[in-house]
Amino acid sequence: MLTQRLVSSLFWLIIIILAVIYRPVFALSVTALIIGGLYEFFSLIEKKGIYIYKYFGMAIGIMIPLSILFKFELTKGWELLFIVLALFSLFILQFRRQDNSQAIVGISTTLFGILYVSWFFSFLVKIRYLPNGAGYLAAILLITKSSDIGAYLIGSRFGKRKLIPRISPNKSIEGSVGGLVFSVLAAMGSKIFLGFSYVHLALLGLMLGILAELGDLSESLIKRDCKVKDSGIIFPGLGGVLDLIDSLLFTAPVFYFFMSNILK
Repeated sequence: MLTQRLVSSLFWLIIIILAVIYRPVFALSVTALIIGGLYEFFSLIEKKGIYIYKYFGMAIGIMIPLSILFKFELTKGWELLFIVLALFSLFILQFRRQDNSQAIVGISTTLFGILYVSWFFSFLVKIRYLPNGAGYLAAILLITKSSDIGAYLIGSRFGKRKLIPRISPNKSIEGSVGGLVFSVLAAMGSKIFLGFSYVHLALLGLMLGILAELGDLSESLIKRDCKVKDSGIIFPGLGGVLDLIDSLLFTAPVFYFFMSNILK
């Protein structure tokens, strides 16, 4: 398992470096991860016996990052427009069904998947398009994934006290603290990209580290509800796409709003 994790991690390290440097690689990577994440999320929900609009949700979900990548904005609040249109369309699709059972659950879960996976992850695209966006993208990826690495390394070696066993039995308090320490150190090491003072960077790293762990726990909650260990098996040792991006789903939006306000 450790060897598989190292090989998969090395593969994604190369992809991340190329994505930060080359926009086409970044666009392709984001698009592929969102498609994979949406597919995994909707597949998990289907295992619970809930009727959802899987491929419609994936189609709408992929429109969000593509519209940002190609700078296609119908209105100033175009993301909200997509969400409203998606909701209208889901009701129309439900009207065509003969069975009205689980209508509310199916519609709301489909919309939640679009927001949770596609919209949240699309903030990486917005970060990339900020002035000095490549540096900011490198910083958020470094800080977030350092939290994941720290939690795994410290937790697997020193973890004794369970964090929230009913949600994730393998996560420990020691691992959580390790993740926060690694994210703070990574943030301070990102001074070359962000230019803030070390105190500022340490606070930013702590905030993003907490969000990264909340993102990880939130995905664990979804998996626990669906009674699965991993969201998928596409990446040996790491799990599925959602397992790979779960922490970024929470850190990317907050980091974008933080940096976009700093740049005003």
